[in-house]
Amino acid sequence: MEGIVEKRRKNIMQFILIGVYIILTISGLTLMKVGGNSGALAIENGNMNFNISLISFAGLFCYLCSFLLFTRLVVMFDLSYIMPLTTGIVQVITLVVSKVVFKENLTWQAIIGASLVIIGVLIMNWKRD
Repeated sequence: MEGIVEKRRKNIMQFILIGVYIILTISGLTLMKVGGNSGALAIENGNMNFNISLISFAGLFCYLCSFLLFTRLVVMFDLSYIMPLTTGIVQVITLVVSKVVFKENLTWQAIIGASLVIIGVLIMNWKRD
């Protein structure tokens, strides 16, 4: 019985990590876009200066944390599983965020593409008995 509980706990923790990765990635991308400043690098009088808005910095920090978490996910899961799963989910959520937050145009091609991504992720995770 302990083995089953421990396996379930491990599975829950893995999915929590995937969720945190996705949230950090989407937050990072959204905050960098909202901040509207990718940073300005300047060298003056032998000193290097890097200027970035606080919102863009928060986005950069979230994105960096998501990258570090993803390196852990790559070790925990098969690469052929984790890469398409997380990439597909991030792409679809990014499409929704771009429409809702930034009022960007959403084309039929984008909707069809997102639908195909969702179908692909579902097929990939279909359990065969």
